[in-house]
Amino acid sequence: MSRSTQDLRAAGTDGPVRPAQQLLSPTELRRVFGAFPSGVTAIAALVDGRPVGLAASSFTSVSLDPPLLSVCVAHTSTTWPLLAGRARLGVTVLGAEQERACAQLASRGSDRFAGLDWHATEDGAVVLDGAGAWFDTSVERRIPAGDHDIVLLRIHGLDADHSVPPLVFHASRFRRLEQLDSARRTA
Repeated sequence: MSRSTQDLRAAGTDGPVRPAQQLLSPTELRRVFGAFPSGVTAIAALVDGRPVGLAASSFTSVSLDPPLLSVCVAHTSTTWPLLAGRARLGVTVLGAEQERACAQLASRGSDRFAGLDWHATEDGAVVLDGAGAWFDTSVERRIPAGDHDIVLLRIHGLDADHSVPPLVFHASRFRRLEQLDSARRTA
């Protein structure tokens, strides 16, 4: 057994450890990447006076100074080209009750904002109401990375409501964090 296989088994992986070359199909990559839970965001702005946006689960904080975050956007996105040149983009961290909003923003429908509560900043960033957090951003830099672009966004404004539980994407499904009751916490 190789050292790396021993290390993986010692770390508690279930099942056989397969060589990387057997894991590189897009289907297998998506399946294994799906083991990592992530939050879900909406990236949106006004385009010709109307809200335009997409859903993205590849969101992360990058830097405190300067304040930066990143999202990854597929080259196949038909929405990103409409947003990429906007002065400001809203990034909304979706709450557990916004699963329908996420599904709408991820769809190929013509009016992804139908029935959603949102507002725009003076500079045209669009954020969804009732979310766990929001950021007013601008594109700092785009970095080509395979079939996606890593988009670094500079943060100009932000706020959070920590009472809103997050929407979680895991194993190709939406999930919610379990809230431990006080009896279980003290046990």
